[in-house]
Amino acid sequence: MIKPIYPYWSAPKNIRAFTTTRIGGVSIAPFDSLNMGSKTGDSYPNVVENRRRIIQSEQIPSEPYWLNQTHSTIVVDISSIKLQLPNSMLDQKTIIEADASYTHQAKQVSVVLTADCMPVLFCSSKGDEVAAAHAGWRGLCNGILENTVSKFSCAPSDIIVWMGPAISAKKFEVGIEVKKQFEKVANEASNAFKLINATQQKYLADLYLIAKQRLTALGITQIFGGDYCTYTEQDKFYSYRREHNTGRMASMIWFE
Repeated sequence: MIKPIYPYWSAPKNIRAFTTTRIGGVSIAPFDSLNMGSKTGDSYPNVVENRRRIIQSEQIPSEPYWLNQTHSTIVVDISSIKLQLPNSMLDQKTIIEADASYTHQAKQVSVVLTADCMPVLFCSSKGDEVAAAHAGWRGLCNGILENTVSKFSCAPSDIIVWMGPAISAKKFEVGIEVKKQFEKVANEASNAFKLINATQQKYLADLYLIAKQRLTALGITQIFGGDYCTYTEQDKFYSYRREHNTGRMASMIWFE
C-alpha cells in the first residue's frame, strides 16, 4: 500500500500536496519499492508502474512536469508550457532542465525528486499559485529558494512553505568549505553548523535551519516542516548518502 506523507501546514483547502515514501511500489532492491526516479539505474518499466500507482492513488489531475535536476538555481514557469506527451502520459521522459517549477494554472502538477536533498513546496495564501523546489546544499546556497519565490505575484508574506523530508542535522556531515560558502551569502548561516572534528574541520549542517533563515529573510513567515531525516528513517525514505545506489521520492503540489 502506498503511504505518502502529507504536509501539516496552513495551506488553503484547494491545495493538494504530498511526498511519496519508498513504500508501495514494484521496484526491487536497492530501489525497493516505490522509486520515482527514472535516472537511478532502476528498471524504467518499474518506474513507470510506480508513477502510475501514485497518479492513480492520489488522483493526480494531469501529468506531472518531471524535471531534469542538476543542482542548479533554474526555476521554470510551467504555466505556459505545453507538454508533448507520448501515447501514454505515464511514459513521459524528462524534458525540462530545472530544479524548481512554478505555476498559476489549476491542475498543473509541480514535482521534484529527492533522496536527502530538501523538497520545498510553496503555495499562495489564496491558493492560486504553487511551486516545488529541489534544494540540495548547492542549490540552497546559490539561491534556488529565492529564485522560486521571485516567480510568485503575491507578496512573500502571503506565501506558505513546507519543507519536506531531507537529511537532518544529525547526519549531514560537511567540510569547512561548505560552511564558508553559506557564510559568504549570509553570516547567520554559521548558526546552522556544528563542529564535530576540529582536526579535519568537519561539521554537521542543518539544511532545515538554513532554509528557514533564507525564507525568513525574504519576508516569509509561514514556514512548516523540517521534521524528518531521510538518512535515519530507512524504512520510509531513500538516502543517497546512506546508500548511494538508491531510489528517489517525489514531492508534488497543485491546486484544484
